[in-house]
Parts: sequence; C-alpha cells; structure tokens
Amino acid sequence: MSEHTFFITLLTIEMIIPHAQSLKDKRSVIRGLKDRISSKFNASVAEVGYQDKWQRAVLAVSLVGGDKRQLESNSDRINCLCAEFSNLEIVSIVQEWL
Repeated sequence: MSEHTFFITLLTIEMIIPHAQSLKDKRSVIRGLKDRISSKFNASVAEVGYQDKWQRAVLAVSLVGGDKRQLESNSDRINCLCAEFSNLEIVSIVQEWL
C-alpha cells in the first residue's frame, strides 16, 4: 500500500450574534455562514457550542487536503469571510493542525 501525505486543520470560531432575539434568528445567521463556508471551501462545518444560547455560537470547521499551503490560504480566507459577515461579531478564531 502506498503512503499518502495529507493535512487536517480545524478552525474553532467563537462568535456573538448581537441582533438575534431567538434561537430561530441565531440559526438563520449561523446557517448562512455554515453554507457559505461549506460550499466555497469544501469544508465540514458544525455548530459545536452554545446551541441553547440565542446570541452565542461556536463553529468547528474542518479542512483536509494534500497541500498545507492551500489549507493555510483557505483558513485565512475563511477568517476574512467571517469578519465580513455583518450579522455577527467574531470573538476568536483558533486554528489547530491535526
């Protein structure tokens, strides 16, 4: 069996959705961000924290690929995409390599 090199990175994005007045409002904003990240970067995205809070959320974004530089570039672009999303405020974005 031949050996294949691949890289996995995990972004943990903590955010505040200041205008959400219900879980429905929050999920609408989160769904838009998740869909955009997932389709644009072929990433796996899941809400992993504060599911019961109206104005807080944590998303986990997983990227897998054979080119580490491309994954780093995509991570930077995801950071920019989150910063441009007007319906939320980013508290922190943490990147880990697995």
